[in-house]
Amino acid sequence: MDMFGLGPHSGFIIASYAVTVLTCLALIGWVMIDHRRQRTTLAELERRGVTRRAGRSEGAPS
Repeated sequence: MDMFGLGPHSGFIIASYAVTVLTCLALIGWVMIDHRRQRTTLAELERRGVTRRAGRSEGAPS
């Protein structure tokens, strides 16, 4: 099996690239989903009145 002129190991090479691409796509999807969850959680906390420490002006060191 000499697909694309990659030699006798072409099946392994193509499978390796396929696994790598699928892993990268899965990680990108995971990060996008987590980003949405974090934004939702932050919006809920802000709706409840919880603020971030960096946003406070009271008692902040000068």
